[in-house]
Amino acid sequence: MGKGRFRLSAFGDEVSDDLELQLRCLAELKIGYLELRGVWGKNVLHLGDAEVDAVAAACARYGIAVSAIGAPVGKSPLAQPLAVELANLARIFEIARRVGTRWVRVFSFYPPEGVTGAAVDGLVAESAARLAALAELAHDAGMQLVLENEHGIVGDTVARCAALLAAVDVPNLGFAWDPANFVHCGEMQSVARGWAALGPATRHVHIKDYAAATREVLPAGEGDGEVAALLTHLDAAGYDGFLALEPHLLVAGHSTGFSGPEGMARAAAALRRLMAALDLMEVGIGPGGGS
Repeated sequence: MGKGRFRLSAFGDEVSDDLELQLRCLAELKIGYLELRGVWGKNVLHLGDAEVDAVAAACARYGIAVSAIGAPVGKSPLAQPLAVELANLARIFEIARRVGTRWVRVFSFYPPEGVTGAAVDGLVAESAARLAALAELAHDAGMQLVLENEHGIVGDTVARCAALLAAVDVPNLGFAWDPANFVHCGEMQSVARGWAALGPATRHVHIKDYAAATREVLPAGEGDGEVAALLTHLDAAGYDGFLALEPHLLVAGHSTGFSGPEGMARAAAALRRLMAALDLMEVGIGPGGGS
């Protein structure tokens, strides 16, 4: 066993729109953390204060803490005024405080229509400038941002993610590694090729896998995302953070995904089998078990 300490979390809206069903499923699976992206058919950004407080109260009843906010900030066109996303992020920070987390996932913006492939390299500086403004807001608010790699966005490839993080080299912006998303955009052997550049910045991990040949989202270890290699590197580096299950086993949508209770159970079992085979330490097991 290495030095890593891994806490399992899960995107609750992968289970159900209903908060009680989300939390009941996590409790049954002995997952002590909720990755809050959506509930009651609403994205987290669009929840009112009373709804946010209801989420916090329900989590307290189940003894489940919120690991991070799966915010949609940055999943918007580069052409959109930055002020819109700064206002959205400020609201997300209010929500994060109410539910007791300082971790917020963000994205690196969509290129203009028709700009693809290597042409996206020319947009890194503009995307980085926007991310720097988001990170400054996070610094002032005492929050931590993690940038997720995502298909079709400026930060989709290993090289562009590394370039963005190098350009915005501040403590308040880390990396949220999604193995499946790299494969989805054609990045094979992303861990072997990308660990040296992205590993030191990795502060959060989303767990799903992807088969390039069939274009199918799969549980951890069943696709081409090199999940085992990623976990091994994280363990050796002393990673102390979350593995957030985002299985997408039934639906892999633009801004959300769905797996149902059975799919979440399948995904959790696959990850735990992989962790056991690698002799990795799971901490914070079960409701109220956070450390």
